[in-house]
Amino acid sequence: MKEVKTPTSSSYHDYLISSLKDPEHAAAYIGVMLELEEGREPELLGSALKDIIEARLLSGNLSEEAKHHYEKLDKILSETGGNEIYTLIEFLDALGYRIAIAPKD
Repeated sequence: MKEVKTPTSSSYHDYLISSLKDPEHAAAYIGVMLELEEGREPELLGSALKDIIEARLLSGNLSEEAKHHYEKLDKILSETGGNEIYTLIEFLDALGYRIAIAPKD
């Protein structure tokens, strides 16, 4: 019988979800998606938020309230393309500010 070795590495998605269980990593991930200057697409932000929700679900760290807010935000992003969020970011940038995402203590 031939010996079969199983792969020791996981997919990038598995690695990403695992890393997003860390609040610091998740905050940085959202921050990067909000700071993209070229090609801002609500799909990218929506995908990032979905990844964070998946990580929280896997770690058993997602409240019903957060789940409800995510569903509302996902609907808004799909309907408006995130124009409100990106307009706020552009406005703050014009004033010399930027949005920073940080985990709550």
